[in-house]
Amino acid sequence: MLVPGSAAEAARRPARRPRGPGAPSDPAASRPAYLGTYTSRPGGGAGIGLASYLPGTGEIAATGVIGGIANPSYLALSPSRRMLYAVGEQAEGTVTALRLRADGPPEPLGSRSTGGADPCHLSVHPGGRFLLSANYTGGSIAVHPIGRDGSLGAATDVVRHRGSGPDPERQGAPHAHMVISDPAGRYVLAVDLGTDTVHTYCLDDRKGILRERGRVATRPGAGPRHLAFHPSGKYAYLVNELDSTLVVCGYEPRTGRLEPGAPQATLPSAVRLGERNYPAGVVVSADGRFVYVSNRGHDSIAAFAVRLGGAGLRLLGVTPSGGAYPRHIAFDGTGTLLFAANQKSGCVSTFRVDCRTGRLARVNAALAVPAAACVLPL
Repeated sequence: MLVPGSAAEAARRPARRPRGPGAPSDPAASRPAYLGTYTSRPGGGAGIGLASYLPGTGEIAATGVIGGIANPSYLALSPSRRMLYAVGEQAEGTVTALRLRADGPPEPLGSRSTGGADPCHLSVHPGGRFLLSANYTGGSIAVHPIGRDGSLGAATDVVRHRGSGPDPERQGAPHAHMVISDPAGRYVLAVDLGTDTVHTYCLDDRKGILRERGRVATRPGAGPRHLAFHPSGKYAYLVNELDSTLVVCGYEPRTGRLEPGAPQATLPSAVRLGERNYPAGVVVSADGRFVYVSNRGHDSIAAFAVRLGGAGLRLLGVTPSGGAYPRHIAFDGTGTLLFAANQKSGCVSTFRVDCRTGRLARVNAALAVPAAACVLPL
């Protein structure tokens, strides 16, 4: 169901589709962006937000909303960029498939149960045949087969984690927060905040079944949330929500073994906070030279310079996120723009990325998006 926004007329115009990830684009031609929100919270959104932006200026405008999906707080694209998938973060978790169209808004193709509560992350396996999702409250990860038309089948596997951590408020049980494939598509990694653990799985690409290959413990109480790989595939950057740290992990592509290094703060040492800080999103520039982390509480985006071919990081500085509680950050396809979804202030901010220095510069006014949780620019 399309709920027209203030720019409903623009929603009826076909958006120019990029030729592929990182493809050059006409800076004067608009490109689409999809916005995840919380619908059940006070002042929440009405569903998946639709927007368009100009790569040349960073200007972003709302074009409508896709309703009918409760708490679509995280979104992911298929490798073909023809399908959009959304979680339904609620007690009976769901994942929904939507077909992207050049001549209209995305078309919902149906939803499936994730077999757990509050799915908060999902990703498509590089082969394009399976959707992976992480149930936060359920403490599990699910696998759904993807049909030729992009629709989802019933879950072929739901793997439940076990254990707990030392933080009684946040780690009384497993809390799967991310599930993602490594760059080669050989292994699947699941990050569990509740147990301070990263699991490595092999995915049977015929049956859609996960088999655990290994697991690694992080520092007790760290609360690992998300990770992002260096383009070399030899390193991953793990952000810890509960102790405000970022860890460079060595990664062995042949075995799927992750080796965490020493943690470092996501904020300068001189910062004094009025409230607790919770890092959330982490992204790596396409050239592997810079890493960015969103800080909720300090309400900033930290920029790190990558050193030693990926094995080291140096904090360059922090930039205000343009709102409160930046939950998710993402690059556009050119890598020259960075978007931040500020949940508590209900807005999406845009930044110009200096590809030489890694510095961020705020551009234009923020786009109002109620309970913004995720931003996915094409």
